Order: sequence, then structure tokens, then C-alpha cells
Amino acid sequence: MSADISPRIGVFLCHCGTNIAGVVGMKEVAEYIRALPSVSYVEENLHTCSTEGIDSIQEAVKEQRLERVVVASCTPRTHEPLFKKACEDAGLNPYLFQMVNIREHDSWIHKDPKVATEKAKFLVQMGVAKARFLEPEVEPEIDIIPASLVVGGGVSGLSAALSVAKQGFDVYLVEKEAELGGIVRDLYKVYPTGDDAQEFIEPLIAAVENHERIKVFTSSVVSGVSGFLGSFHAQITSDKGEMTALDIGTIIVATGAGALEPAGYYGYGINDQIMTQLELEKLLKEGSPNLPRRVVMIQCVGAMEENGRTYCSRICCGVALKNAIQIKSLSPETDVYILYRDLQAYGVELEEYYREALKLGIKFVNFVPEEPPKVSILPEGGFEVKVPDKLIGMDVTIDAGMVVLSTPLIQREDGRDLAFMLRVPIGADGFFLEAHPKMRPVDFSSEGIFLCGTAHGPKGITESIAQAYAAASRAAIPMARGKVHGEAIKAVLDPALCVGCAACEGACPFDAITMSAFSEPQVIEAACKGCGVCSVECPMGAMQLKYFKDSQLLPAVEAMLTPGKWLSEEKSDEPAIICFACRWCSYAAADLAGVMRLPYPDNVRIILVPCTGRVDFRHMYKAFEKGADGVIVAGCLKEQCHYIDGNLKAERRIEVAKKALDVLGIGGDRLEMLFCSSGMPREFAKFMWDFTDKIRGINHPSSTNGLMPEAEAISKD
Repeated sequence: MSADISPRIGVFLCHCGTNIAGVVGMKEVAEYIRALPSVSYVEENLHTCSTEGIDSIQEAVKEQRLERVVVASCTPRTHEPLFKKACEDAGLNPYLFQMVNIREHDSWIHKDPKVATEKAKFLVQMGVAKARFLEPEVEPEIDIIPASLVVGGGVSGLSAALSVAKQGFDVYLVEKEAELGGIVRDLYKVYPTGDDAQEFIEPLIAAVENHERIKVFTSSVVSGVSGFLGSFHAQITSDKGEMTALDIGTIIVATGAGALEPAGYYGYGINDQIMTQLELEKLLKEGSPNLPRRVVMIQCVGAMEENGRTYCSRICCGVALKNAIQIKSLSPETDVYILYRDLQAYGVELEEYYREALKLGIKFVNFVPEEPPKVSILPEGGFEVKVPDKLIGMDVTIDAGMVVLSTPLIQREDGRDLAFMLRVPIGADGFFLEAHPKMRPVDFSSEGIFLCGTAHGPKGITESIAQAYAAASRAAIPMARGKVHGEAIKAVLDPALCVGCAACEGACPFDAITMSAFSEPQVIEAACKGCGVCSVECPMGAMQLKYFKDSQLLPAVEAMLTPGKWLSEEKSDEPAIICFACRWCSYAAADLAGVMRLPYPDNVRIILVPCTGRVDFRHMYKAFEKGADGVIVAGCLKEQCHYIDGNLKAERRIEVAKKALDVLGIGGDRLEMLFCSSGMPREFAKFMWDFTDKIRGINHPSSTNGLMPEAEAISKD
């Protein structure tokens, strides 16, 4: 939209009861917003998300002939779909709607009404500025092939395949082993019921193998995947080299996990009586083993480490309790010791399991990682296990005939290869990473690909099955509809500016851009995930991202610093900081900081971007040009980018930008990148305090005093 067009914008200010209005002076904000260009209507609502609030938006769109709608309320991560639908129902294109967060990013983190009110003015002004240049968009309609590919034939894959098939869709199940069943085939009993593992898994396998809509490929792997939601093309290769091509609409990843072999821990591999829990299961499964007088189980072997596998495997304690109880049932005279750091017996069933273990005389010894157990192999046979028991404050020595190591589940060796093939992210723990732990827990950020079971992370059978049903339901929804509308936030080309350099094609992590015979980029909208990396890599500005075009982001940046970096004179000496935050992690971390009422400086003003890979040098420079003292680009943790490597591309770009800022005399130290997850609100808030303090030091070298009191409180809490 050209700058001389002035659309009619309606702004709706939500009080959210007293959540916002109890701190922010809403009438003062309303008066300020009424004076902004293009604003033709301003309304305050007690709860804009209520039925009355939605009705007021729809009535105003019609009666006031509104061409854009801005809602200033809570986080767009929860309520944006509701307001977009309201606009659409009123006859307004949903992409002519802009949402502003003045709750989590303002009223919940700033106690001073004057401070919160001024910040709200900047935030709403930013939303209005961007809304002026929004354009109506059309969501692409995608035909869905009514068939699903399930990768992995363990309990979660079997459950997901059966659930999808029962809903009337064809399923192709691929398992790399010769038999279905996964790790459950090696188990003796399942917890917490104590049922025979084979009696549990075999009927499930039979149901899958005999279902008319399920075709099973064993001793096979997925060797290639291309396409997008509704029209994926997969290649299956058997161990004999036979290849099968499949056309499917959705994909479910249920590849499971492997058990760590603890080489180098407690003499494992030296003596066959030092074994893992899984090896013990196999021993118990084979019949009545010759159990020794004492068995020692050591928990957290290779897990919860300071470096390496830092995560808790969650199921190890339940498995240890189960196997300890089984040993006592087979050999009541055998003493069983469980040496633990933190006993994760969560839930009613595992608590009952724990109490049963106590009744059977199973002994629990608590140790700390700084003083782990020591296992010595005795010359006459058996083992001497020494451990400081922290609960009784004494060293305990146990003569044992068997040592069982509880090791964590880990990602399978070929997991990363599959992630690369599907273009889905892997988390810091090595497991597949979901789009959002609360809102899209079984979805990948790539549409049409879903996740369940231990491929996602350690979990028990019950939870794996529940997640499999969830993934099956999510996969069935688009197939049942036959057609779906994808999000309109896609890359778009201005042919008049394109020089055919193909930079966009090389930058796209999803192969969503191809070059025509005339060297013109062609965007495959169904494959585009809307990260915006291509638009930054384009040297001519020809490739843009709908809803996040330069013509929309640059006015938003300007508005955050207009008419100056502060509205009140008393704050004029304080630094103003612009933070570009990715929608998946850093923006969510800021939201959670608000939910937890973690304060950070009011001079930090956040602009939502889909990915840090969308942040261009021109956006950063515009902030400095308009008077910002510092700029933060906040993305996902490294190796956890929801767009594969968008944050790493941003990191490289920022290193170059810092050098450019030094040359321009602005100073590269005024630009920083933050990597954090959605679950790191304290780290987010502390970074804002630290960076603000750093900028104060740059502006006034003699006045900086280190962390402010609020930041110290956050870091200590």
C-alpha cells in the first residue's frame, strides 16, 4: 500500500478486567491513539474477547466502515485466531487485523501506572502503524490425499496407525526392524499394571497386521520425502533394496527411542552381572533366573549430567520399581537396593508402586551427583558398592551379586537423518521438537507432520499411546476435510525488482522456492512455512513475506520511537531498546515472564517476527536511525529453531551487522542476540536487565552500577 492511502482503522482497547486497566491508564491511551493518522474509531472494552466484545468489533466494522482493526489486549499467541475470525465474519479480510500485547508485555510486568501507560502508547502506536500497510491476503486451498505415513512400528506407531485406519484412511506403516513392537517386545512386564508385556503388545500387532487399510513395511526405512501438507511423496527402501513410492497427505513420526549403553559407567561391559534395566528385563523374560542374594540398582546412569545428557529420562525410576518388585516376587529372599538421586514416582499409580516396594522391603538409598556410588569387582566374585547415604548421613557398603544400571532413553542413530529429510527440528536433548509444548504438542512447525511417543522424548507406554491418539486425530482432521486452507503468511515475489540471483532459493530451508527456466523464483505456497529467511537474503528486496513485509515492519519500528524515544521529558536520558522476538520461543518467553510477573525495564519494546531469520539489517538500522540506543534480536535456542536454522542464519547476519555498526560509528556493542526457549522467562527478563545496564554504561560510562535490584532478584529466585 502506498503511503498516501489512509485506511480507516478501528482500535479496540481491552481492559481485561483489571489485569490491564488496573495499571494502564486506558482513557489516556485512548485519547493518544485517537490523534494518530488513519485512526477513525477507538473503543474501550471490559473484555474484548467476550461475546459482547466480539459483537462490538463486528458492529464497528460495518457501521464505522473500518478497513483495518487493531486490538490491544493480551498475547496474540492465544487470542489472535478469535479476533481474526471476528473480522472475517464481519466481512473484513482477517489479514487486515493486527494485535498488540499490552498485558503480558506491559501491565503484568510494570507496577508504575505512568510507566505502563507510556509503554502502552508506544505499543498500540506500533500496531496502528503496521496496520496502515497491511494488505488483504488469500489463504491457499490445499487438496489432501486421504492417506497417512506412520514411521515407526513400536507401541505409539502401532496405536497411531490403528487409530487413523479406524477413521477410514489408508495407512502405510514403516518399521526398520524385521518385527513390529519396538522396545516393548524386549520387556517382561509393563508398569504400573504388571501385565505381561507380550500379552499387551501381540494383540496390538495382530490388529495392525490384519487391518485392511494398513499396509506394513518391515525391514524398511523412509529413504526420501518431498512435498507438503496434503501432497507428500515418500520413498520406502527395504533391506533388500526394493523401493516403493507412496503419495500421502500426512506423516506421523513415531520412531521411538533407544536405550543408552553405559560404556564406561560402573564397570559396565567388564562383568556380565553388571547390566542395564533392559538387559535385566530380557533375563527375567527368559524364565526364572538364578537371582543373587543382593541386587543393587543405580539410577540416573548417563542422565541428568551437567554436560551431555542433561535431561531426566522420566521412566527409569518406574522401571526400577517394577523390576525390583518382580525380583522380590520371583525371589523373596533377595535384597534389592535402589540408589537414587531424585525418585520420579509421579502420579497415583507410581506412588502406589513405590509404597508396594517399601512394603516388600526394597531399600532406597539417596546419593548426590557429587558423590556417586563406587562399584568394585571383588576377586572372589560379586561386587562391593559404596555410597554416601545423604538421608542418614552415613556411608553405606553393600555386597551385591548383581548391579543394574538405569540408563536414559536416547534418540536413535538415524533420528537426525530423518529430521533433515522431513525438515523438522531436533531439540537440545536430541529428540524431535514439537511446534509448541502447550498449543501444538503433537505438531511439528512443518504443516502436515505430527509426532508421538518416545521419538518426542522419554515417556511411558500409557503416555505414548495417549500421544499417539492425539497425533492420529491431528493427522485425520485435514484428511477428513479433503481440503484445508493454509496460513497466508508466505513468501511473495515482486518480479519488477528481481534480478534472478537465486539467493532466495538457496536460503529456503524447506525447498519451497524453485527457479523457472527464465531465472525467476517460483514460490510453492503449500511448502512455504513463512519463516521469511528468503526475504532477508534477497539483495533487491524483491522477495517479501506477507504480513511481515518491509513496508509493514519498518513503519512498526518507526512508531516505537515516534515522536521521540520517550514521550515524557523525565525519561529522556534513559535508553530505548527495540527487541525483535520470534513468535515460537522468545516472544513466548516474554509472555511467560508476564504471566509470572517478572519485571524487566520498561524501555524494552518488543516487535513480533515469525523468526529471527526475518530480521534484516535495514530493520535494525531503522531502529538506530530513529533514536534507539540498543537492539536485541531474540530467537530460539540453538539447534531448536522451528525453521531449522533461521536463528543461526540470523546469528551470522548479526555478526556482520555489528561490524557495520562499528564502521558507521553507532557501535556494534549496541546490538545483541538472545537465544532462549519459551520456558526460559527468567533468563529472558535477566537478559533485558543486563542489556539495559550495558547500554546505560555505553551512554554514560561512569554511571553504570551493574545489575539493578530487580534483576538480582530474578537471578536469585
